[in-house]
Amino acid sequence: MTDLHVVTLCTGNAARSVMAGAVLREHVPGLLVTTSGTHVIEGMPMSWRTRDAIASLGLPIPDHRSRQATVRELDSADLVIALAREHVLWMRRVHPKAAPRTATLKRLARDLVDDGTPLADRLARMRLHEVELEPTEDVLDPAGGDLDVFLDCAQEIAELLHAVIPRL
Repeated sequence: MTDLHVVTLCTGNAARSVMAGAVLREHVPGLLVTTSGTHVIEGMPMSWRTRDAIASLGLPIPDHRSRQATVRELDSADLVIALAREHVLWMRRVHPKAAPRTATLKRLARDLVDDGTPLADRLARMRLHEVELEPTEDVLDPAGGDLDVFLDCAQEIAELLHAVIPRL
């Protein structure tokens, strides 16, 4: 699994994608993980709420500055884990080449199978670039919420990723 590149994608690259990246880095040694956003103010540090939410999972706090998703990273990614439907739609619109490798975290937790075939083949069979997205696929953005909202978000992301990680 060490030769895989996974991108976690949210809106501002300030909370959800950062939390997901922290979980993946800690639980999948050797995995190349990059985090980015669809509408980012470049170079912003994560909030204290995001930092505390990551710490609540017992994970190391990444040295993080927000960054906009780039063509290079998206084209090289084996998998783009979007945290909400809007991020998948953005990928389909802005980076259609990577759309077949882009899915919401909740869809992956529900539908990704581990049948022993390469991840690329399993993703291709899912036809991710054309599936109809469902309202239940969003991990809600904690932005503007109190610390408990961020803690709940981090816990939800961690639980979903723990379902996906063994299938990567």
